[in-house]
Amino acid sequence: MEHLHPISAIVLNESGVLARIAGMFARRGFNIESLAVGPTEDARYSRMTLMVRGGDRILEQVVKQLSRLIEVIKVSDLATDPHVERELALVKVHAPPAQRSEIIELAGIFRAKIVDVGRKNLIIEVSGDSGKVRALIEMLRPFGIVELARTGRIILARGQQVTAGRSRPEAPQRRRSPEETEITTEVIVK
Repeated sequence: MEHLHPISAIVLNESGVLARIAGMFARRGFNIESLAVGPTEDARYSRMTLMVRGGDRILEQVVKQLSRLIEVIKVSDLATDPHVERELALVKVHAPPAQRSEIIELAGIFRAKIVDVGRKNLIIEVSGDSGKVRALIEMLRPFGIVELARTGRIILARGQQVTAGRSRPEAPQRRRSPEETEITTEVIVK
């Protein structure tokens, strides 16, 4: 049975890591439904939160493939663990003066904020679990959504559990490209 799996990965905070991970997903035919990446409390690492759709076999393959990459420090599947999940959306909605108060009231019900007011549009910021974000977007559709931007979901485990703690005390050494290896060999030979 297919369902959405929240996966958290601690990765090295280096250029090219996201591209290598995305490439691995593409080569294996896995689809990333949502992706959020940002630095952790330790600047050497970034946290990637991925939402992957599939059955248990797909999830197992995703976790195994991610774990094989040297830039990945730790991978956690949070589907069964208690966690806090948030998503952010900015919604630009058509808001003529006659409907503005209704839209503002609707935003208030969802504890959303009006972050920009134009002559014909409002921009609403909403954050919460994906169900709340989706519900507000659906309620705003009849007014006319002009633009929509959503972040990927971010997730942390509840309580004392660490979402994706480091399994290695120090960052592993970076793999050298063939060009770097050739240059090093030339320097040693000379």
